[in-house]
Amino acid sequence: MLRKFILMIVVGTLFLSCERDSSKDVTKPDINHKVKMASPRELSAGVSTIFTATSYAYDQNADWVTGKLYDRFLNGDALYDDPRDTSTNPKTGGRGPLFCGTSCGSCHNNSGRTKSSLITDAGTGPGDFSSFLTFIRTPNDQYHRNYGRVLHDHAIYGVKPEGKVHVKYTEEPHTLPDGTKYSLRVPKYWITDFYMEDIDMSQVEMTVRTPLRHVGMGQIMALDLDEIKALEKKQYPEYGISGEINWVNERGKRRVGLTGHKAHHSDLTVELGFLSDMGITSHRYPLEISYGQPQCTEDHGIEISSEDMADVDLYLHCLGVPSRRNINSEMVQYGAKMFRKAKCHLCHVETLHTRPEGATLIDGTNLPWLGGQTIHPYSDFLVHDMGPKLGDDFSQYNASGDEWRTAPLWGGGLQKIVNTHTDYLHDGRARNVFEAIMWHGGEGDVSRQIFANMNANDRQALIAFVNSL
Repeated sequence: MLRKFILMIVVGTLFLSCERDSSKDVTKPDINHKVKMASPRELSAGVSTIFTATSYAYDQNADWVTGKLYDRFLNGDALYDDPRDTSTNPKTGGRGPLFCGTSCGSCHNNSGRTKSSLITDAGTGPGDFSSFLTFIRTPNDQYHRNYGRVLHDHAIYGVKPEGKVHVKYTEEPHTLPDGTKYSLRVPKYWITDFYMEDIDMSQVEMTVRTPLRHVGMGQIMALDLDEIKALEKKQYPEYGISGEINWVNERGKRRVGLTGHKAHHSDLTVELGFLSDMGITSHRYPLEISYGQPQCTEDHGIEISSEDMADVDLYLHCLGVPSRRNINSEMVQYGAKMFRKAKCHLCHVETLHTRPEGATLIDGTNLPWLGGQTIHPYSDFLVHDMGPKLGDDFSQYNASGDEWRTAPLWGGGLQKIVNTHTDYLHDGRARNVFEAIMWHGGEGDVSRQIFANMNANDRQALIAFVNSL
C-alpha cells in the first residue's frame, strides 16, 4: 500500500499537477485544468476524467476529491487493497473461515481485473485467491444443503474449502469469409473436493465469473435512470436487438440493476463483497458466510465498521475514469465508423448522462460532483440475449442464463497496462477484443457477422477504436 501511495503521488504530480490541501473546503472542488482544456471526445466521465495511461489508470481519485473527502478516499483505498488476516483488528482482520480472496485488490488489482487462475492454473489457485467467483445451485434453483450461493474455494487453517473448481479449454477452429483462421477457447467447468459429501455434477448448476474493472462506478451509480428506461423502450427488430432492464430487489426495494455481469445488483455491494468474498461480517451482514456449517461454529461478531464500509463505497465512487486516447489517429477515427457500421453502438451506447443530484453513498453522504455530467461509458446497462454458446444457464432476477449486461467499454483499452492481460467476457474466455466480438451471438450476432465480413484493415481499425476508449 505504501509503495502504491508513493507512486500515486508521483503520477499525480506528473499528470495532474494538482496540489491537494487537506484543509480545503470540499464543497469547492478545484477542477483540473486539463479537464477544462480537453476535447469533449476525451472526457470519458466529465469532471471525473483523469489523464493518465499508467498501471494506476483505474486507481486514482477524480480531481474533485479533496480535503476530508480525500482522507476518507485514502482510508477506503487501504481497506480495499490491504490483505485481511485472521486477527480481530477491525482494519486488517476478520478473514474467513471461508473466503475467495484476501482483499478486494487481490481480485481487482489496481481496481481492475487480476488475471484469473482459471487461465494460469486451470481452476482454483494454489495460493489464497483465484480471481473468480463460482455461483452454484441445484437444477431447481435452490441452494445445496450445507452450501450457499458462492462456492468458497479457499479457507483458513483448520477449515476445509467448500470445493475446488477446475476448467478444461478446447480450441474451436473457425475461418472468416476472407480466409483468416482463428479459434475460440471453449471452457468446461467442474468441481471436486466438496468439503462434505460429494455432489454429482449433474445436480449442480454453476457459473464462473471473473472480476469486472472498477472503472466509472460512481458515474454508474449516478446514471439518469429515466434515460436507461428510455433505452429499454428502443427496439431494433431489423437487427434482432431488444435490451431490457434487470429489475432487482435490494435493500428492501425494487431497483434498476446496473452492476455485475448480469446487472444483478443496484449498488456497489461493498458489504456483500466483504462478507462473501473475504468472510468479513458487518452490521448489514452480521452472520459469518459459513454460518450453519458444522465445521465453522464460532461467532466472531462484527468485523468491520459501517464507517469503514462507507469509506470503501466512497473510494469506488470517487475513482477517476481514464480519458480517451489517440482520438486524432486516422485509424481510430475510421474505427469509430466501423464500430457504427457493425451496429455495436446500438448496445454499447456512447453517451449517457448523470442525474443532477449526483450519487449518494450507503451512509447517506451525497456526492454532487457526480451529477449533471455527460459521460461516455459505451453501454446501455441493459441485459441482452447473447445466445446459448455464451450462456451459462444461470438466471439472476429476470436476466436469463443467456442474457448479459452490455459491458461498459470505457477504460478497457488500458487493461493490458493495468493488469497485464487482455482476457475478456464474464469468465475471461476471450483472449482479446477480436475473440470477444466473435463470441457474440443472439442479439449480438448481427455485429459479429458484419465484423466477420469486413476486410482485415477494417477489423483492425474497429479494434483500435475500442482500445482507444
